[in-house]
Amino acid sequence: MDLSEHEKEKIERLRRAMYSRSLSPKIQDRTRRPLGTSQRTVGEDFVETQEKIAGIIVAPRAMGLARSALWWFLGIAIVFFIGAVGFFGYFFLFGGGSSVASPNNIGISISGPPQIEGGLPTELQIVVENRNKVELELADLVITYPSGTRSPTDFATTLQSQRISLGTIESGGTRQGTVSAVFAGNEGEHADIKVELEYRIDGSSAIFLASSDYSVTFSSSPLSLVVEGNNDTISGQPVELTVSVTSNANAPVKDVLLSAQYPFGFKFSSALPPPSSGNLWWIGDLAPGQKRTVTINGTLSGQEGDDRVFHFSAGTRHDATSTVIQRFLADNIFKISVSRPFLGLAVSINGASGPGVVVSPGDNVTVSIAWQNNLPTSILDAVIVARLSGFEIDGSTLHTSDGFYRSSDGTLLWDKTTTGGVLTNLSPNAHGTVGFSFKMPTSDTLKTIINPRLNISVNAAGKRVSESGVPENLQATASQKVSLASDLSLTAQGLYYANPFGSVGPMPSKAGTETTYAIVFTVTNTTNKISDAKVTAHLPPYVRYVGICSPRSECDPDTGKLTFNQSNGTVTWNMGDIAPGVGLNGTQPRQVAIAIGFTPSTSQIGQEPPLLQNISLSGTDASTNAPITRNVKDVTTNILGDPGFSAVNATVVK
Repeated sequence: MDLSEHEKEKIERLRRAMYSRSLSPKIQDRTRRPLGTSQRTVGEDFVETQEKIAGIIVAPRAMGLARSALWWFLGIAIVFFIGAVGFFGYFFLFGGGSSVASPNNIGISISGPPQIEGGLPTELQIVVENRNKVELELADLVITYPSGTRSPTDFATTLQSQRISLGTIESGGTRQGTVSAVFAGNEGEHADIKVELEYRIDGSSAIFLASSDYSVTFSSSPLSLVVEGNNDTISGQPVELTVSVTSNANAPVKDVLLSAQYPFGFKFSSALPPPSSGNLWWIGDLAPGQKRTVTINGTLSGQEGDDRVFHFSAGTRHDATSTVIQRFLADNIFKISVSRPFLGLAVSINGASGPGVVVSPGDNVTVSIAWQNNLPTSILDAVIVARLSGFEIDGSTLHTSDGFYRSSDGTLLWDKTTTGGVLTNLSPNAHGTVGFSFKMPTSDTLKTIINPRLNISVNAAGKRVSESGVPENLQATASQKVSLASDLSLTAQGLYYANPFGSVGPMPSKAGTETTYAIVFTVTNTTNKISDAKVTAHLPPYVRYVGICSPRSECDPDTGKLTFNQSNGTVTWNMGDIAPGVGLNGTQPRQVAIAIGFTPSTSQIGQEPPLLQNISLSGTDASTNAPITRNVKDVTTNILGDPGFSAVNATVVK
């Protein structure tokens, strides 16, 4: 009977187990089971039951070899670890490894003044101590200085860092020495000096590093910056500031720059010397103790109570081509307060002030100048000057009771001599008034001037003694603009004999019979454009509107310029804009003519009844933005001005 491969394998395992020293004792005879009478149920399918063989009794050969190799590997790893720990422990505690130099065992101490003066040489003592068990080879001391540091032998040379060779520092050895530099900074600023030691150790090519820092405070700057000027001013008054740059160093300070930052409201006018570019001045080289001065002029504007701050800086630049300060050595701020004018001035024209003052040609004008001392101290020798500009005023019409008119330049002057000593000494809150009067030119004189305006400018000057006891000159200004209204003219003329439409009816007018007339409106204008101009008039109930007008450009129904309201008898002429100079210098005036019919009543016999009533011209002066109105007399049957008309024909007859 041939056995299967599976059965052969089981027999072979059993044979190896029988001859194995470790497994053979575990093989014992199996206990026989007693016979029983239990019945087993047999199903339709027959299944062969296989007995399980314990793996601990019979194992593959490969599994045993792997387990043995694992135990050998684990043992070797434990031995290697213990050996490595022992080797490195000996190396670092007793062998060559114990000779590595630690930066913690290197001491770097720096001593010097806690406060230094900018611009003066300062010495620092540096001590290096090696507390390691090995030597420090090729040791270099590297010192890094703050920005702006200069060489003590040549102040023009920037000293950024310095390297000093210390050679080999033996174990327990010390090296010490001093370094000198010229530091720069503003008073009160702090600066840090960094000291580093670079070294190597025997048997290594690596560079090791130990470091320490030293902080100093500047007690003074190599440059001082002083600004002088008044600490208060009047809005619009000239301001002068003097800026001085002085060297505090004991060596020349090379290539110094001065920069200025102006506040809002300051308008630069001039400087001496002028700036090199923008708000920057090149001061140049400053020898020890040398001073350079820059004077700046301008005007400062602002509201009362405003503070304006000027910021000035001085320092050196990176190179000769740079236009900015690279190292700031001095700073200063200067504050100016804007206060009320020292002498308050107010100008009024015919009792009115402000931008809307308007006068007419030929008017008599009265100018009043009110003044008041706004300072808490007295003002000495005050002077008030007024000037007229815009168009020429006839000097023969100008009069002043407490001043002097200087015809050579058209100036009015008030001082202590003209006012009887009033302006000699103005105590705090003192006030008063000066004035003058003149006559405006007529329309004929102004007819060639478009939009004429008259400017009255007032300047005041005086002296006071400041709190520091220094006399100060003060100035104040005020101005007033006077607008001249355009000389707008309107005439309304009745015509019978020169009626452009032809007249019908008796002359003189007869009761119960209609007589036709023409009414001609004529408008002229001088200097300013008139906008939205309009002429209105009213027809009495006994006068009818014939419905004829001329010229056609003004009477065209499509344009709607001339209209008649039948219900209330109102005639309206919408003129629109009236240009300046209309009707002057040979130009044609604006005109329109309408035809009317007059039927007098018996109650009007012997009278001169009105033909047109409530005649007015209104509009807006475009230059002054002021409304303007011109009213003319009613047109009656007395039509003087009509060629061929006689006054004896003015009344109504029976």
